[in-house]
Amino acid sequence: MLYVPGCNMRYLNKARTLRVDSVILDLGDPILVEKKVESRKYVAEAVLAGGYGRREVVVRVNDLDSPWGREDVKAVANIGVDAVLFPNIESKGDVLEALALLDASGGQHLPIMLMIESPIGVLRAEEIAAASERIACIVMATSDLLNQLHGRRTPDRIALIHSLSRVLLAGRAYDRAVVDGISADLKDMQSFEFACRLGRDLGFDGKSLVHPFQLPYSNDAFTPKPHDLAAALEVIDALERANREGRGTAVVNGRLIEGHHVKAAKRLLALSDMIAKLEAGQ
Repeated sequence: MLYVPGCNMRYLNKARTLRVDSVILDLGDPILVEKKVESRKYVAEAVLAGGYGRREVVVRVNDLDSPWGREDVKAVANIGVDAVLFPNIESKGDVLEALALLDASGGQHLPIMLMIESPIGVLRAEEIAAASERIACIVMATSDLLNQLHGRRTPDRIALIHSLSRVLLAGRAYDRAVVDGISADLKDMQSFEFACRLGRDLGFDGKSLVHPFQLPYSNDAFTPKPHDLAAALEVIDALERANREGRGTAVVNGRLIEGHHVKAAKRLLALSDMIAKLEAGQ
């Protein structure tokens, strides 16, 4: 998921050509105060013009208690976005307020995405994830969270591991997609690649990015490799054969295989198929 500054038409146009699953057209914190209204206009024009293909188009609005948030929601509710991303969510009440405003603006048909970026948001992750079936995704705002934790940036992201795991657990409990936060250091690509793989191994569905040159690393980390797909097919075939022979388990390469392994294998194959279709659409 790539954040695209709403204040720059060149970036909004370029996003139509990038190998990215979701573009987050951003009206939030990175936009200067004097550019807020202009950025809203640019984003609306870009969405209405279309051309993003199979990419998911999301707009991040400003905080609802800011001078711009409510007008942002009104401006994007009916222009054809796939979802609206609400920042700084800290409670079920925040979720319901966001939905009420979106509905009042004509966006009853839209799913919402939520950003968790504060300690209280992390502590209330289960309450937030359970608040509505219209929650399509929870996006971690790890840069903000790390600052509030007074943590240090380290390659192993140790200061964030508990928070990441807690929000991921809440998201999975209520069947929400969960996306890892950004990496703000644009020069240390070795640490960025490690962060992508760490997020993947924890179980995140993807990573949010701030620059196009981060895309190849993220795409590589989260795209199943041929040997992963071959192993998934082997797992499915082995348990199917075992079941036909009256056994509930199988052994593949020394590993005990049960039903939940097949479920994971089928998910991996489905993910690979979705990626292939997305890329074919480009």
